[in-house]
Amino acid sequence: MEGSNHHHHHHNTTPSCTKNKGCFVGRGVGVLLGVMFVSGLVATGLLVYYYAPHEKQTQDEAVLVPRVQTNVRRAPNTRKRFNCTTRRFGGTRGTETTTATTFPSTTPSSTPSLLSTFVPFEEEPDVRLPRTLRPLHYLVKLQPLINGNLSILGYMEVEMEVLEATVNITLHIADIITHNDTIRVTTPGDLDGPGLKIRKHEYDHERQFYLAHLEEPLVEGEKYVLSMGFEGHLNDQLHGFYRSTYRDSDGTEKAMGVTQFQATDARRAFPCFDEPALKATFEVYLGRQMNMTTISNMPIIETIPMLNQKGWVWDHYDTTVPMSTYLVAFVVSDFANLSTIANNKTLFRVWARESAIRQAEFAQQVGPPILLYFEDYFNQSYPLPKQDMIAIPDFSAGAMENWGLITYRETAMLYDARVSAASNKQYVAAVVAHELAHQWFGNLVTPRWWTDLWLNEGFASYVEYIGVNHVAPTWQVMEQFVLNELHIVFGLDSLESSHPISIPVGHPDEISQIFDRISYAKGASIIRMMNHFLTEAAFRHGLSTYLDAFKYDNAEQDDLWRHLTEAAHEAGTLPLNLTVKTIMDTWTLQMGYPVIKVERSADGTSATVSQERFLLVKDDNADDTHDYKWWVPLTYTSQDQPDFSQTQAKVWMKDSEAQVTVTSLPPKDHWVIFNLQQTGYYRVNYDDHNWNLLIQQLLTDHRAIATVNRAQIIDDAMNLAKAGQMTYGTALGVYNYLGTETEFVPWAAAIDNLAYLKEMFARTGGYGALKNYLLDILVPLYDSVGFQDRDNDPLLNQYKRQKALSWACQLEHPDCLRNAAASYVAWMADPSNSSIISPNLKSTVYCHAIASGGEKEWNFAWEQYLASNVGSEKNRLLSAMGCTKHIWILSRYLEMAFSSDSGIRKQDAFRVFGTVANNDVGQPLAWSFLQDRWHDIYEFYGKAKSRLIKSATRSFNTHLQLKELRLFHREHKEDLGSASRAVQQVIERTKVKIAWMRTNYDVIVEWLDANGYSTKLRNA
Repeated sequence: MEGSNHHHHHHNTTPSCTKNKGCFVGRGVGVLLGVMFVSGLVATGLLVYYYAPHEKQTQDEAVLVPRVQTNVRRAPNTRKRFNCTTRRFGGTRGTETTTATTFPSTTPSSTPSLLSTFVPFEEEPDVRLPRTLRPLHYLVKLQPLINGNLSILGYMEVEMEVLEATVNITLHIADIITHNDTIRVTTPGDLDGPGLKIRKHEYDHERQFYLAHLEEPLVEGEKYVLSMGFEGHLNDQLHGFYRSTYRDSDGTEKAMGVTQFQATDARRAFPCFDEPALKATFEVYLGRQMNMTTISNMPIIETIPMLNQKGWVWDHYDTTVPMSTYLVAFVVSDFANLSTIANNKTLFRVWARESAIRQAEFAQQVGPPILLYFEDYFNQSYPLPKQDMIAIPDFSAGAMENWGLITYRETAMLYDARVSAASNKQYVAAVVAHELAHQWFGNLVTPRWWTDLWLNEGFASYVEYIGVNHVAPTWQVMEQFVLNELHIVFGLDSLESSHPISIPVGHPDEISQIFDRISYAKGASIIRMMNHFLTEAAFRHGLSTYLDAFKYDNAEQDDLWRHLTEAAHEAGTLPLNLTVKTIMDTWTLQMGYPVIKVERSADGTSATVSQERFLLVKDDNADDTHDYKWWVPLTYTSQDQPDFSQTQAKVWMKDSEAQVTVTSLPPKDHWVIFNLQQTGYYRVNYDDHNWNLLIQQLLTDHRAIATVNRAQIIDDAMNLAKAGQMTYGTALGVYNYLGTETEFVPWAAAIDNLAYLKEMFARTGGYGALKNYLLDILVPLYDSVGFQDRDNDPLLNQYKRQKALSWACQLEHPDCLRNAAASYVAWMADPSNSSIISPNLKSTVYCHAIASGGEKEWNFAWEQYLASNVGSEKNRLLSAMGCTKHIWILSRYLEMAFSSDSGIRKQDAFRVFGTVANNDVGQPLAWSFLQDRWHDIYEFYGKAKSRLIKSATRSFNTHLQLKELRLFHREHKEDLGSASRAVQQVIERTKVKIAWMRTNYDVIVEWLDANGYSTKLRNA
């Protein structure tokens, strides 16, 4: 991430403050309430709205916008000082009454649409801050009126160092009214002096900049302090400083304030240099009423009563370590907490709604040992005195790694053994580990710019598996990795509309588009590949020196490559003439991945190995002329002495080599397998002879092949067939052995790959035959696991049962449907009994009972949804209610999802929409709802959402559907915003499916006929 300052900021910028405690304020000084907390009117200010029209506004042009009177309380002209030289709260100067300028909060359709590529428009403004100043320290005071008019009364000071002389100070700001007569620029030694004259205040809407134009330039090398009073708004858009509401156990509506700043929303809470490379220290004051508590990144050092505001106090927080703005966090709530002390030094607390605090126990059990393990893993101790984790009722992401105050969606942190499934438990552990990994990778060392977001996210997405494996080794998460990350992202990355994981981005709309599966899952997969070709020891050593070199600073991917290269050369695991950068640039700077073709010689003892980009559909007219080649670490083993543990590269295939020859393979009647443990980010295709040897081996004794490699063989074969690189006959031949397979990971790979066939066939005449074939595969599995769940089963056995039952019921296996309906009826008769349906089977039971039932079954589920206090249970019920076959109920359900008073949270509207779209009956309904109501949906969210478009069109595979999609894209070019890339991908995905139907539908129908699953009916 770009930017040029390579220095370490030190914890304190003021010699007169104590090192550990920051600045103390004497009790009497609590008076300094700052700026506009008392009475009076407010000076000209500029209110920022993200989507307002795009003219630059300056004060001189303020007549262009409606003038609005606002009543904001203002402090008298007190100017008391902190006993530390750089801290003070200034009062407003003068008492003249002026008006505040606000921007209309409309959402015109003129928002900039993004090109489908990530290359910014030529005319797109440069949204980066000038590099003339760097912030050293912020003082931020916020008083959110959570139970009042939802405004946030604010005051901030930022101390800056001048890197080159400049006549203006530029900060980020959004959704904030600046109180212009309180804005002052002074020197740290003379905070009460007259200050520098400000010639003009300007607000650049499009770039979200506030500019103070000064009469005379700031002097290079000097430090200055900018201070201002302002007013923000506690929004309900789930970003910035926002409000979340919930009902407590007796039904009372409660409100809380919470933040989500990544990537570019700290500027909605307080004016700041909102770029990741501009690290500074933060001293925070949060105002609250006595019945609530606040939490922030650091511990509270004192609580001061607010002058003239009965029942209010300030919580004054210790000064943070140097950190990026996007990691600053605040919560104001009346939540309960549980605390432990990890390793006698770190206070570890979990927070949740009082009625849900018991559900936080599991997160509190796994959090501290994972934190301690990561200290050891990264060889770097956790630098803060405490770690808080809090479960928020309304939260847009899964969780956010704010330093020392991690925020979570309830489903990502809370777990109730009586109600939640085993998969919820693994999910909580994984998210906790992911966020804790970020405390080092991301927080301590931060990417310089969002281009390297993948490094942050991919890294945490890989290391989370290591953390979970440490606390729960029996879950075999290292094997699950290939299912959850690798196989899923292989699907996306085999489209032409994929993107490299390292992408130049600028505008906030572009930044938000890269928080996707490619950044996370491909990032994790190539980091895992690197761990294996460098070896664990060299990998960890390189990480440790990297974190040490850049702590409290910023870095780019090349910095990490350099440290890993040194460690690998030292350990002798990488040839001295080869660097990690040479290898990894081929994986990060170009999109896609190779399929490695292994053609064995006639006697079998050598093989010609070649690579080409794996695409589901090759478009000969594509504009992309790039020659895709990678540095590929080849690993392999063979039948005569199989060893699947050697995952260090045996042969490096260079990006310049068309092919390499691998020798010393066994004779031709023995198989070879490439890509051991599927650690390389590539697929493998063999000659027919070797494929047949593998199929034979699976049939005679599948255990001779490692579990992960069995999953790999299935997944590669089905995808090679999908792309037309091998026949479906051969690929489905691999499935013949499944009757003897007992492990979850290969079964899941097999079943997940059949989902595509099922989806493609769902609306065709051939579906009946395919269904019978699928039942033949699944019924034996269903019979072997049984409908009844067993709590003491190993986790993966529980997963296997879950998958078997879910599929048996989808395929209308009578025994499965009977059992599902019966358990639901029993539950309806005794709603408070949580033991009737095992948590692991609820998804299947609820869905199929509601699908075969009517209004009564649906309404019962809705009542249970309203009554439940457990996030994962609410999610399961929301998903199941989309399973009904009654169109009018589905239609009512969609309406409810997008209205604010229905009892469905805004964050959950996606889930409802997705589950309706996933239902064969609901799919056309969801697609027309999305088109008809596009503008309402758009307003409901404040911005367009790609997930809705993706789920509404998931099963599209006809020319007519493609035509509708293109029309949709044309009609909404202007207002797609950050969803433009998704529409591009969906159009391509649909073309891929149309091509697949054309090529494969008849072939598979013939194969089914030939294998005894006839698609034809007897004719008279």
